[in-house]
Amino acid sequence: MAVGQIAKAAPIWREAAMAYLMLTKPRIIVLLLVTTVPAMILAEGGWPSLWLVLATLAGGALVAGGANAMNCYFDRDIDSVMHRTQSRPIPAGQIEPEKAALFAIVIAGAGFLILEAFVNLLAAFLTLGAFAFYVVVYTLVLKRTTPLNIVIGGAAGAAPPLVGWAAVTNTIELPALVLFGIVVFWTPPHFWALALNYSSDYQRARVPMLPVVLGPEDTRRHILLHTLAVVAVSLLLFISGAAGILYLIAALILGGLFIFYAVRLWRKKSARAAAELFHFSIAYLALLFAAVAVDGLI
Repeated sequence: MAVGQIAKAAPIWREAAMAYLMLTKPRIIVLLLVTTVPAMILAEGGWPSLWLVLATLAGGALVAGGANAMNCYFDRDIDSVMHRTQSRPIPAGQIEPEKAALFAIVIAGAGFLILEAFVNLLAAFLTLGAFAFYVVVYTLVLKRTTPLNIVIGGAAGAAPPLVGWAAVTNTIELPALVLFGIVVFWTPPHFWALALNYSSDYQRARVPMLPVVLGPEDTRRHILLHTLAVVAVSLLLFISGAAGILYLIAALILGGLFIFYAVRLWRKKSARAAAELFHFSIAYLALLFAAVAVDGLI
């Protein structure tokens, strides 16, 4: 191949690689992995082996990426009519649907094999279960049929702490279930805050998200109630004795701020307040699990 042809082909390959990367929703994967490592540190009572951490993260990222890509495949009709998602690789025409589905299956299968070979079977099957739950239960069943879609479906995104704990101990114990519960209760206020500002998108796509079904007023109230719940659940890690005073201080401060943003949204009823709560919720989860890791180390 001539130098000129190589130069022309390079941008095409880069664009294709970027399209497949975006199919996996990498920002969501990062957030999932942020909850995996602290669970591993807490389970170990210190730093686990670097190889175990890398194998768990690699396998988990591949399976999560496969689940997200499969979600894009099944939701391509919805994505094509929603302004927020029209630029995703399939509706944008960058990747053919069948190729996206094949890619999803291949990388998810590779992730499972990595976990099975280099971590343990429990971690591998927990990850595979999360894949199935997200793709089948949430994407194919709940999302299009009930406003409780994200309440139940959020369990799939809460699996990484269980996987991280299982990777270290080959068991599931109470602290892992508390970490799982934190993410389960965190998911609805996080997602509903986003959905408030995109309710017209969901209405156009006929997806029964809470703001579409119950309206913004009830949605803001549910956000506040779920925020109170996630803060309460976060304290169980200290109450159970799995985390110490440093974690408790972080949980109280971060929880107080989360409640502040939820109350402000409930009272102000503005798009800006919803966006600010959405962005803070991401920081909340990352910082809370960072506190889990620091507390586990000291």
